[in-house]
Amino acid sequence: QVQLVESGGGLVQVGGSLRLSCAASGSIVRIKNGGWYRQAPGKERELVARITEGAPTYADSVKGRFTISRDNAKNTVYLQMTSLKPADTAVYYCNCNVYARSSDGYYRTYDSWGQGTQVTVSS
Repeated sequence: QVQLVESGGGLVQVGGSLRLSCAASGSIVRIKNGGWYRQAPGKERELVARITEGAPTYADSVKGRFTISRDNAKNTVYLQMTSLKPADTAVYYCNCNVYARSSDGYYRTYDSWGQGTQVTVSS
């Protein structure tokens, strides 16, 4: 009922920047909260940043370098990444709790994940 499509990943050199986008589609009323996770090879998926109605939260490893934001009109959550390091190399996943109308006409909150986008930081 709700799909999240990520974009913006790619290959960047150390110290570079990327902006990831996560666009929600469907019969959406609003994104209640959204977040970005990442998973590096051989490691568990970890929370990078999350945004709710209040102040965003960040993993210690990205504080001061990454910024999460949202555009409610576009149903999109962003992750601006600066001063990238090789340790930031991972597949980045978007996760949002989306309030939307289902095909049966009822409104529900969907816990949705994107397909993932690769970020590679080369030294």
